[in-house]
Amino acid sequence: MSENDNLQDADGKKEVESIETTPTPKTTENVEIVSDSEPSEKTEEHPEKITGKTEVVADTKSATNQASEEVSNTAAKVETENNDSDANTVTEAEAEISAATQTPKDDLVDEIEASNAEDAEDESNAERHEVEEKDYHAMSMQELATELNRLLKHHKIQTISKNVNEIKSEFNAKFSELLDEKKEEFVEEGGNEIDFYYTNDTKKLFNALYKDYKQSIGAYYKEREQNLKSNLDNRLQIIEDIKGLLSVEENMGTTYKTFKELQDKWRNAGPIPRDKYNNAWNTYHHHVERFYDFLHLNNDLRDMDFKHNYDQKLKIIERAEELAQDENTNRSFRELQVLHKLWKEELGPVGKEHREAIWERFSNATKAIHDKRQAYYADMDKAHEKNLERKEEIIAKIVNIANDQANSHSAWQKKIKEIEALRDAFFKAGKVPIKVNEATWTKFKEAVRTFNRGKNKFYKELKKDQYDNLKKKKELIQIAEDHKDSEDFKKVTPMMKKIQNDWKKIGHVPRRDSDKIWKQFKKACNHYFDRMHAERKAQDRHLYDAFDKKVKLLEALKTLELSDDPKANIETLKSRISEWKEIGHVPQNKRYIDGKFYKAIDDAFDKLKMDKSKLEMIKFDSKLENLANPDDTRLLDNEYNFIKKRMSEIKSDINQLENNLQFFSNVKSDNPLVKDVHKNIANHKKELDTWKKKLSKVRGMYS
Repeated sequence: MSENDNLQDADGKKEVESIETTPTPKTTENVEIVSDSEPSEKTEEHPEKITGKTEVVADTKSATNQASEEVSNTAAKVETENNDSDANTVTEAEAEISAATQTPKDDLVDEIEASNAEDAEDESNAERHEVEEKDYHAMSMQELATELNRLLKHHKIQTISKNVNEIKSEFNAKFSELLDEKKEEFVEEGGNEIDFYYTNDTKKLFNALYKDYKQSIGAYYKEREQNLKSNLDNRLQIIEDIKGLLSVEENMGTTYKTFKELQDKWRNAGPIPRDKYNNAWNTYHHHVERFYDFLHLNNDLRDMDFKHNYDQKLKIIERAEELAQDENTNRSFRELQVLHKLWKEELGPVGKEHREAIWERFSNATKAIHDKRQAYYADMDKAHEKNLERKEEIIAKIVNIANDQANSHSAWQKKIKEIEALRDAFFKAGKVPIKVNEATWTKFKEAVRTFNRGKNKFYKELKKDQYDNLKKKKELIQIAEDHKDSEDFKKVTPMMKKIQNDWKKIGHVPRRDSDKIWKQFKKACNHYFDRMHAERKAQDRHLYDAFDKKVKLLEALKTLELSDDPKANIETLKSRISEWKEIGHVPQNKRYIDGKFYKAIDDAFDKLKMDKSKLEMIKFDSKLENLANPDDTRLLDNEYNFIKKRMSEIKSDINQLENNLQFFSNVKSDNPLVKDVHKNIANHKKELDTWKKKLSKVRGMYS
């Protein structure tokens, strides 16, 4: 059935003038072409494709001008032919032209025409495809607000509706999740659910940006609705003017020129409401065909017109066949829509012998693109299924972490980081099938919410413990402040040291109080101990004076230059030792200086050139003087035990060496190995004698 079968002439049963002139009011929703779901490449990347389209239009206009000139030259002949022709000729021409505009229908063509009707409502529709579509699901709330701001600044308002709606949906979902978390925390902290309110700067920014978008898009559609109505009225008037040409009694050349002018006005009349698009175009084509029938163009002129249309449609077919090889299915389909629009709106009929063949060829190319596009969406569905599997795995991991209850702050912090990483992975995992999108999102939110409940419960209990700890530490602060000015150092000092140890054993307190109470406690303790140290320093002034003298004596010993006379040097070093002992005791915390002094004395003795055993005993005598303390024999006891142990080790070594000699019973005494063993035994015995003398001196120190 022809597209125009429902449009009959004035003698028929239906009236073409029944087209409504008032456009249906448009809402601001669902104004984008829904056939494209992926970001599109800009047209500038493929200039050769645009060239093909323009060439078709340009050739069409060229043929129109040529036809106009030929009609002007043959107007008289046409008039004569009109007078001679019979009714059968008119009927045949009408049937041929009507069939030439006929378009076989299937689901794909319906989809293309519906999309073109939508595009016809907005001539800037091509710009929609220049808006880059990003993975909004993987963006944070701040990133979504930034992206919305970018779209508002850099794109026409009518081209971003689809993007804005997706951004809004993702932002609301993420903010809803955050809102649930904050609400749970509020209630768990003792708040009333009725009193809960939460917002943040990102939410305020997004609301302001979305309000700007709604105002701008509303103003745009209000203005466009008026333009669409005006353009529809103009197009209906053009149809009426073409109908009126059939009753004009003037030169056919003039009438034909008027007809071509009306066609140009039609092409430039601007967009009209989408629901009026197909009806208006079919009505227009119907009356254009009636005009051609009325005109009775001669066969040469009609054949020339048919040939031009045939050539241009072949170009469209060739371009469609090229598109069928393009891997970018969405881009191919968008251009295919343009080709169908050119086929329908710019070109007329072709010769009867070519009509079925070229339409079949065009349909095959169209079907190839459609099949490829369906395969692309099938692959996309598979990818979405894989994304679903990945998200299910992530949700399962979150559930496992939520069920594994930790009992320490560090463990919960580790789990929080793991959950954050899983949340990011979930958002970056890509889209899932639409039918399970809401259910998957709900499962994810519930898993995260379960984790947050466990986390909040732990920290709520931890906070209770922290407040108990805060109370305990404030009690210690009170004790420290009550005794910081005490003069009874003997009694208070042990107590102050005890509360310092108790402080360390008490656990964490709320963070906002931690620094404050620590500074308060530290100040009170420092005040007491500074007073105590000052008091003791005053009492032990003579000890500090002794320390200062020993420091000077130690520095002098380090720079002491010894003579070549060992005995004189020994006397010098002994005198330094006697001088050191005469200075007396130093403060307890300064006694390390004695060790430094005797280390320096040992180093000085090592520089003397004398028998090592004698030197060893001289050094030991100076060491014993340092160990002598009638009130504390621990150092002397340690030295006694060390000497006994060392003597036992030497005796063991001597026994081992003597046992080894038994293996050399058949070896001469001058054998190098035997001589070496005897030498080692002699050295060990000599060393043992030295240690025996040291032991004797230590015993003498006890008496």
